[in-house]
Amino acid sequence: MRYTLGLLLLLVTQSMSAQNLFGFWKNIDDEDGKAKSIIEIYEEEGRVHAKVVKLLEAATLTHCHKCKGENKDASIEGMKIMWDLQLENERREKAKSGKILDPKKGKVYDCKIELKKEGELKVRGYIKSPVFGRSQTWYRTDAPVQ
Repeated sequence: MRYTLGLLLLLVTQSMSAQNLFGFWKNIDDEDGKAKSIIEIYEEEGRVHAKVVKLLEAATLTHCHKCKGENKDASIEGMKIMWDLQLENERREKAKSGKILDPKKGKVYDCKIELKKEGELKVRGYIKSPVFGRSQTWYRTDAPVQ
């Protein structure tokens, strides 16, 4: 009985953690519909951040040539592309008021993210208001094999 209860608790804990926005996500390009990278979303000092941990075969851009500052000509793999979002609720399924970098354009936008349903994350980059922007859907995936 104790083992069954322990196993049940472990499964519930894993299930609950899988229903938040933290973890690994496959980025699908909203322009060509191809999976370009694996991105890790993580929490650091109470804020939500994300970095590219692996570029996939369909990735045509490997370096951020249009970026400014420290990201100029830097490898996209390993690059922090989302930062300083604040969690909106205790369930850890929404975050807002942060920034996101579009390496293709080299531009930084305001950003919000929301878990839409298990395994799907809506990522919205915008200028001043979410009305003026574009969205991508990212899909939960396993940690990439290095």
